[in-house]
Amino acid sequence: MNGFINDKIMPPMMKFLNTRGVTAIKNGMMYPMPFIIVGSLFLILGQLPYVPLQEYIAKIGLGDIFLAINNASFGIMALFAVFGIAYSWVKDMGYEGAPAGLLGIVLFVLFQPDTVKSVVSITDPTKVSTDYQALAVIDRAWLGGKGMILAIIIGLLVGWGYSWFIKRKITIKMPEQVPENVANSFVALIPVAVIATIGGVIYGIFKIGLHTTVIEAIYTTIQTPLQHVTDSPVGLLIICVLPVFLWWFGVHGSSIIGGVMGALLAANTLDNAKLFKEGDLSLNNGAHIITQAFMDQYLTVTGAGMTLGFCLFMLMRAKSVQLKSIGKLSIFPAFFNINEPILFGTPIVLNPIMAIPFFAAPLVSGVLTYLAIYLHILPPFNGAYVPWTTPPILSGLLVGGWKAMLWQALMIALTVVIYYPFARKYDKVLSEQEAENEAQAKQS
Repeated sequence: MNGFINDKIMPPMMKFLNTRGVTAIKNGMMYPMPFIIVGSLFLILGQLPYVPLQEYIAKIGLGDIFLAINNASFGIMALFAVFGIAYSWVKDMGYEGAPAGLLGIVLFVLFQPDTVKSVVSITDPTKVSTDYQALAVIDRAWLGGKGMILAIIIGLLVGWGYSWFIKRKITIKMPEQVPENVANSFVALIPVAVIATIGGVIYGIFKIGLHTTVIEAIYTTIQTPLQHVTDSPVGLLIICVLPVFLWWFGVHGSSIIGGVMGALLAANTLDNAKLFKEGDLSLNNGAHIITQAFMDQYLTVTGAGMTLGFCLFMLMRAKSVQLKSIGKLSIFPAFFNINEPILFGTPIVLNPIMAIPFFAAPLVSGVLTYLAIYLHILPPFNGAYVPWTTPPILSGLLVGGWKAMLWQALMIALTVVIYYPFARKYDKVLSEQEAENEAQAKQS
C-alpha cells in the first residue's frame, strides 16, 4: 500500500499541487491574512457574546465603529485576494508583480455591478422598492465572500496574461538613464492596456448581451454550487479525511487541502460574519455549517489528527522512554496546535498502529460537530477568523461563544478516549523493543 501510494498516487497529486496556478492561489491567499485576523477581532468586539456589554458598546457608538473596521478589512478580502494571486503568479515567474496585482483589482472592480437595489421606495419611504438605481458606488458585498471565485479566476488569468507579455518582451523599453520605478511603469503599459481592453470586451458582452455582470454570473453558476458542496457530507468528508491521509505519508495535508479549499471556506466564513453582524445567524437564513473555523477549531485543533489525546497519554501513562521523551517535548507546542514533533517523532507517519486513531479523531469530531450544528444544538460559527495557533478552548469561545467552547473541550476529551487503546498498544511495542535493545547491549 505504501509503495502504491508513493509511486502511483502521490506523484501526480504533488505535480498538480506544485503547479504555478495552485501555488499562486495558496501564496496569494496569505496576503489578506493580517487583515482577516484584525477584521475578525473587531467583529468580535462589535458583537460581544455578553449582551449587556454589547448593548453598552452599541449605545456609546463604538459598535458601529468596530463593525466599520471589520467591513473595511475582513469585508473586502476578495479584493486583497485578487491582488495577491496575480502578484504571486508574476513574482514566481521572476518579474515585478505589483502592476499585475493592481491590474487584477481593475478588472475585479470592472466586473462589479454598477447598480444596487433600492431598499426604500423614493416615492413612498414606507414601502420596499424592487427598482434598481445607478448610484455610482461599488456594492461592498461583492468585495468579500461573494467575490472569492471571481477573484481567483481573475488573479490566475491576469497573472498568466501579464507574464506572457513580459516573457516575450512585448513592452515599452526605456533608456538605461530612466529611473527604475519610472521604467517599470512603462514596462507594464502594453500588458495593462491589452488585458484591460479584453476585460472591457468581456464586460460589454455580459452587460449588453446577457444583461448581467461577470461577477453575478460566476457567483450564480460556479461559486454558489461549490459553497453548497462544502456544506454537504462530501465536503465534510474531504476536509476530515484528506488532510490526515496526506499527513500520514509525511505530506503537509492541512496546508494542501486548506490551500485548495481555503477560498470556499473563506467565502462561507464571510457569509456567516455578515449574518452575525445583522443578528440573523442561523441555518434558516443561509448560514453555513462548514467554515474556516470548523476546520481549524474542530478538525486540526492541537494539530492535524487532533493528537492532544496521544500527547497526554505519552506524558502521563507511557512507559517507553521514547514516548515519555516526546510527550514532554510536545505538550507545549500542542496547545498552540503544532504537532510535528508527534507526527515525526513517535512517529505517526507511516505507523499502521497509530493510523486508525489519527484518521478517526478528526472524522468523529467533524461528524459530531456537523450534526450538532445541523440539529441546532450548536449555533453556526460567527464568522470570526482566529489565528490557527490560538490555543484550544479560547479559540472555541471566539468563533462561537460558550457553547462552541464547551463543545470543543468535549471533542478534545473524546480524542483521549480514541487514542488511548492504540497508544497503549504502541507503547507496549516500544517498551519491548527498548528492553530487547537494553538486553543486547548488556550482552555485548
